[in-house]
Amino acid sequence: MSSSESNKNKLTASQARAARRERRQNRNKFKRWLIGLAVALIAGLLIASLIVPMFDSIGVSNDDTPDGPGIKMESQGNSHINEGADHPPYNSMPATSGWHYSQPLAPVKWGVHDEFISEEKRLHNLEHGGISITYDPERASEELISSLKDILKNAGSEDFSEILLSPYPGTQNVINLTSWTFIDSFDDFDKKRINEFIRSHHNSATAPERFAN
Repeated sequence: MSSSESNKNKLTASQARAARRERRQNRNKFKRWLIGLAVALIAGLLIASLIVPMFDSIGVSNDDTPDGPGIKMESQGNSHINEGADHPPYNSMPATSGWHYSQPLAPVKWGVHDEFISEEKRLHNLEHGGISITYDPERASEELISSLKDILKNAGSEDFSEILLSPYPGTQNVINLTSWTFIDSFDDFDKKRINEFIRSHHNSATAPERFAN
């Protein structure tokens, strides 16, 4: 190669400076891009940490939430069935989820009932976010029943009106509190325990059709 051709391939001083300047600019652009990406990722994580609890608080949830007083039962679904139709056994007594009648058979009227309400009717009320209080009529005293009625009366004045009270013979415990997928059972009247269950599970996010009353 001649000296003239070699000189043609060499960069002039100004061209070399321009090339170095371009490389610096490219490196700076890449650094800015990395910083912007990191900021966006951090901002996304912060926003997600704020939004997820908000969804939980308004009831966008699953069967793992919320917790509360009582025993959480495994959900057996909320299938509607025809009157008298056969279905698998419930996993608790009284039941907290599962097969039940649709309208006009259920839900039943909220409040005090003097007769047994079948599971297939009562569960539709629980599906709507309500609370069921039952008592064994063979072991419950008149004083106990009266105290349970007072619970409903006071709860209604506090806007917890979606509550059922009814006899349920043959249960292991005298008193049974149920909401959708939750149950609490005991023998002696406990006003604080009952009110805590009502406040925790009334219109709970676990109920498939809460606020449908």
